[in-house]
Amino acid sequence: MVRILDVENGLGRIMGDRILYLKILRRFLHDHGTTPCQIRAEFDAGNYASARLKAHTLKGAAGMIGARHVHGLSATLESALRAQAPDLAQQMLQLELAQDQLLGAVSSMLGTPEANHTAAQDVAPDPAAPAIQLLLARLASHLREGDGAAIDILENSASLLAASLGVNVYQEVAAAAHEFDFDGALAALLRRR
Repeated sequence: MVRILDVENGLGRIMGDRILYLKILRRFLHDHGTTPCQIRAEFDAGNYASARLKAHTLKGAAGMIGARHVHGLSATLESALRAQAPDLAQQMLQLELAQDQLLGAVSSMLGTPEANHTAAQDVAPDPAAPAIQLLLARLASHLREGDGAAIDILENSASLLAASLGVNVYQEVAAAAHEFDFDGALAALLRRR
């Protein structure tokens, strides 16, 4: 059986810093969730160099988190794209399937809204509850000030915020904040409230 995510390998690359590793995993989800589809789109458009660059980038990111299988498949695909090998479609499919498994493993490990969306929908907290209103007010305040502490709130209270705001709104707010677009994140948050 192929090991999807070797956490110890990933931690070893960053001297055992678990907090940093979790941040890197979140970043991987955000930045590389659709990379195999992007590779396929570039390939279909005849943009081999761009497809190869995306495979190379995914290879590095997967290696950093200890996702050896996706790393290996990305490296193989990168070489195959360079050579314009005849079995590219099959190699892309293998990478897409492996990436889906990896994203599931990372989401489960992080307890992200993607992994918990069913539970969040089943047991949604009352958005009017004082604790949630306070959390949302703190988040809005940090976003308004352009303060990076907003990202910490989004990460530390991901499940609660996703359940309160809805997964799609939470993801929109979090994505904008992670790009340091605090105004965009605040606008998305206020539209929901």
